[in-house]
Amino acid sequence: MSRDNLNDLLAFVTIAREGSFTRAAAQLGVSQSALSHTMRELEARLGIRLLTRTTRSVSMTEAGEHLYESVAPRLEDIQAELAMMGQFRDTPVGTVRINTTGHAADLYVWPRLSSMLPQYPQLKVEVAVDYGLTDIVAQRFDIGIRLGEHLARDMIAVPVSPPQRIAVVATPAYFATHGIPRTPQELVTHNCIGMRLPTHGGLLPWEFDRDGVQYKSRVEGQWIFNGSAPALRAALAGVGLAYLPEDLMHEHLAAGRLQRVLEEWCEPYDGYYAYYPSRRQASRALQVVIEALRHPAG
Repeated sequence: MSRDNLNDLLAFVTIAREGSFTRAAAQLGVSQSALSHTMRELEARLGIRLLTRTTRSVSMTEAGEHLYESVAPRLEDIQAELAMMGQFRDTPVGTVRINTTGHAADLYVWPRLSSMLPQYPQLKVEVAVDYGLTDIVAQRFDIGIRLGEHLARDMIAVPVSPPQRIAVVATPAYFATHGIPRTPQELVTHNCIGMRLPTHGGLLPWEFDRDGVQYKSRVEGQWIFNGSAPALRAALAGVGLAYLPEDLMHEHLAAGRLQRVLEEWCEPYDGYYAYYPSRRQASRALQVVIEALRHPAG
């Protein structure tokens, strides 16, 4: 196969995957007009229409889908093998893309990788905060970080955090005015800060477990967020109760800014894991990042 044919196939696969000439051109580092010219030449050489273009979208024809399904995995394997060549160097090189939640990014990814990266000037890390269950292979991420219960199948998984635990908190001033809930059932009388995450579709229910007795509370309140950081800010502002990971609260609880309730109803659950496809051998860059993220045993 000539080099031009290989480049043209890479252009086609990138356009098909992104569904956009604009995004594909940005990824490939070429102009949209040059990319359009490449695709016209490829289609003319094959004598087959591969893409259907409108003013708003790009989709594959039946022939295009067949070519994509055949070629895309092979190009990915080639790119993975080329990336692995970095393991033969003393210094890891390249970009490692990580898809994670904001909570894990703040408490585990940033502290551990920010202290490691200065040792490797040619290594880059891209972090995408995402609360959905993203397919890291389809979206070309090298690592996903999620709670154990949300791990994708057929992946190598490495623990990143200890077991997690939820804390229900509010300011002492809030409790002085509205009283302290003694059971999850009493939350219906309180202003609870809601969380809407794509993994749950609707508002996140507040789940409790005590001595094997489970309770799920559908809370209500004046504020709803889609991330832990703004919910924590709202709790610190005294607007109501928040249901957030315990390790976000240590500093505020110790300083007396927040007060915890229903602690006996909050059992530990599986922590965060970094995961990546098992069918690929890890590059040197990926190995270095995984090792930095790894939670110490015990």
